[in-house]
Amino acid sequence: MSTLVLIHGAGGTSAVFSMLRPAFPDSVALTLPGHMTPGAPASIAEFADAVADDMQRLAIEDAILCGVSMGGAIALELALRKHPSVQGVALLGSGSRLRVASSILEGLETDFGATARTVAGYFFANPTEELVSFSTGLMQAVGKAQTLRDFHACNAFDVTERLGEIAVPLCAITGELDAMTPPKFALSMADRVPGATARIVPGAGHLALVERPEETNAALRSFVTIIK
Repeated sequence: MSTLVLIHGAGGTSAVFSMLRPAFPDSVALTLPGHMTPGAPASIAEFADAVADDMQRLAIEDAILCGVSMGGAIALELALRKHPSVQGVALLGSGSRLRVASSILEGLETDFGATARTVAGYFFANPTEELVSFSTGLMQAVGKAQTLRDFHACNAFDVTERLGEIAVPLCAITGELDAMTPPKFALSMADRVPGATARIVPGAGHLALVERPEETNAALRSFVTIIK
């Protein structure tokens, strides 16, 4: 029986999975090093090393990696390494490259508080005060230094030309109105990764698992059930 291993995104923590975990009570939600924990990873490869160490520490021999945005990049990195524990990959609002606008990188450096709130607004199709405050609070808790490292790591990530090397089942789940990793990212995955599928969540933005949890959980469950 495979374990669903949840990997959060840039400037986040495992708290982003609060509306997903009740649907997957046996899942393991990781909080990456530097995110309210010791360490200061600055690349997707370093994060992947940390996740591999966590799986070994937790004795997880068969894992379905489920990564949100940057967490999806980490999952892809481990799949490309042919990590023996990785039996499948689910991407939530992610892609094979994660370019970040220079204005966001500069804003996080010069005015972290205001820019974090602006970025949080981009995460949702309908950015209510509750949703924006939730995501802004995560970035503020992680802090400026690590959040910046995260976004720079995303900006440097690009494995597009290697997608054909992925040899495990993959499902890319993306919000219909995702402004950061739009549906074309998921559809490209389905085209370029052998046997991969794409699922589009209606009415959702980048953090579909927070904005449309029931629909996102249903899409993820259909994929997990096939592997398990």
